[in-house]
Amino acid sequence: MKYKCVIFDCDGVLVDTEDISIGTFVEMGNKLGANIDFEFAMVNFLGKSLEYCFDYIEERCTEPFPEDFEKQYRTISFEKFKNELQAIPGVKELIEKLDVPFCVASNGPLNKMELNLRTVGLDKVFGTNMFSAYQINKFKPDPALFVHAAATLGFKPEECAVIEDSDVGVKAGIDGGFDVFGFANPRSEALLKKEGANLFYDMHKLYDLLEKQ
Repeated sequence: MKYKCVIFDCDGVLVDTEDISIGTFVEMGNKLGANIDFEFAMVNFLGKSLEYCFDYIEERCTEPFPEDFEKQYRTISFEKFKNELQAIPGVKELIEKLDVPFCVASNGPLNKMELNLRTVGLDKVFGTNMFSAYQINKFKPDPALFVHAAATLGFKPEECAVIEDSDVGVKAGIDGGFDVFGFANPRSEALLKKEGANLFYDMHKLYDLLEKQ
């Protein structure tokens, strides 16, 4: 493998959070009259910041938008994560095969990342190698988070592979000088390809893809 380090996104790459988190957005927004389609949200909210999603929902609400909307979202989604969250199929086997350093770099807050990885039994394998955009106050598609994660572990961007599932994450990786592998599905493949990702569709096959590079 030419790569000396692998940097994983968290949501949608390590843990299957997207249906839960975006479904919670849609459910809460639609109770306020936003009338957002779930399939539309799964494409257009994927990888976006909370601020972007909240602004989108608020603009479409016919009922008053609660000042504590984020607090409500955190409470509801965290409870669902604890009860429903699963690891992405194949990701544990992939990590067991890796013989290079790896880390996770997410737009989400560190406590959410820790909760989600602990829930699916992945927290110990990452240890302290968890990086949140909130720590440096720079969010994807800004490449700063990936650059920061790589540098902290002692690597240059060209020595690392980034594993992403969103267009903003792919853009961040490409703009930062990383090779980016996009975990795609029919909803996302066109967006990921447009941003320049090497597409793959099954986490069980990613190790061989990395090995071939």
